[in-house]
Amino acid sequence: MGHTATAEAGSEGLTVREHRLDNGLRVVLSEDHLTPVAAVCLWYDVGSRHEVEGRTGLAHLFEHLMFQGSGQVKDNGHFELVQGAGGSLNGTTSWERTNYFETMPTHQLELALWLEADRMGSLLLALDQKNLDNQRAVVKNERRQRYDNVPYGTAFEKIFRLAYPEGHPYRHTPIGSMDDLEAASLEDAQQFFRTYYAPNNAVLSIVGDIDPEQTLAWVEKYFGSIPAYDGKPAPRDGSLPDVMGEQRREVVEENVPARALMAAYRLPEDGTRACDAADLALTILGGGESSRLYNRLVRRDRTAVTAGFGLLRLAGAPSMAWMDVKTSGDVEVPVIEAAVDEELARFAAEGPTAEEMERAQAQLEREWLDRLGTVAGRADELCRYAVLFGDPKLALTAVDRVLEVTADEVQEIAKARLRPDNRAVLVYEPVAGEEADEETAAAEAAETTDETEESAK
Repeated sequence: MGHTATAEAGSEGLTVREHRLDNGLRVVLSEDHLTPVAAVCLWYDVGSRHEVEGRTGLAHLFEHLMFQGSGQVKDNGHFELVQGAGGSLNGTTSWERTNYFETMPTHQLELALWLEADRMGSLLLALDQKNLDNQRAVVKNERRQRYDNVPYGTAFEKIFRLAYPEGHPYRHTPIGSMDDLEAASLEDAQQFFRTYYAPNNAVLSIVGDIDPEQTLAWVEKYFGSIPAYDGKPAPRDGSLPDVMGEQRREVVEENVPARALMAAYRLPEDGTRACDAADLALTILGGGESSRLYNRLVRRDRTAVTAGFGLLRLAGAPSMAWMDVKTSGDVEVPVIEAAVDEELARFAAEGPTAEEMERAQAQLEREWLDRLGTVAGRADELCRYAVLFGDPKLALTAVDRVLEVTADEVQEIAKARLRPDNRAVLVYEPVAGEEADEETAAAEAAETTDETEESAK
């Protein structure tokens, strides 16, 4: 078979077996015969953090190009074949990875494996200027629809530019810039694929109603002959000091429905106990309608219509706490900000209650169970822990590490990180829409004309 197998690991009846092909492809299997379906998940260790200045957006562009045909599959055939077989599929891009996934009836598993292998091994046979231009236009339109032309759509881009310094690999978001997308050449795309879409830069997980030996035979048959690539550059260093050392602030005047206060706090890297403590702190402070900020701003003060505080886990750079509050009526942002600071200071001084700790840990445990409870969710988690932390089995024990965190650790991380000199702040102030702007401009023009005519008399 050309692979080696690790020891099996289990958690509450779940098992994980890992194998490695001669070309470096890591294969992770987890049997689950509850329903006659199988999930295939393929993570490539490439995201926007691997991009270079002037060529941002390539990782996300490839998420689209991978569905535009390969050596033996033409045009939209990947979608047509999977959906025609009763399956579902998609792909996503983040700062740290690009993933592709299918959930299939068990008897169609071989088809999914063949399709993934065909585009890993032969996408360049179908990647021409026409396909590149077509998908570049699709991504640019996606950017217009999801970012540039919707309320608060560019908030994440703006907050990342504030929170991470110039030149940092996580400073730009995966969607990339319009200018960089336009500048990408066919040669750029071909080299990007050769560098990152190699079997030794990927993890393939297969979860569900599978026969492990037959599945491995198919993997070897379809993936085993794809050559490895050893020219991948090391990702740039994403480390930063624990705190920003200042408050970074930007006021955005746009046509938005309500004032908003958004803030990002620098937190520990994913995979650490301190990051788990931060997750609990943010869950208590802003994770749902039982959280402190929601109770204070929405229920008690009625100064906001929404209030949330969540964690964006990052493994290769400091993670980010993301706060998003939309104001109610004519309430000014300083009123909201003062209340937020008061709640954060109180939490840092007093720490969480026993009831809050129990509720937050239960909430994170439920989310973990939800992820592992479906074959697709488990396949994704196994890939995540294999790519980012080197061991897929860690997915089965992740909740144990959260449940071991103490209230003192939660208080300590809040005191150390959730403070004004460790945040980037966006303040949204509504302005009149285009129609109102045109009316104002017309009135100003008429007034100027009147004044000119009066002076000439």
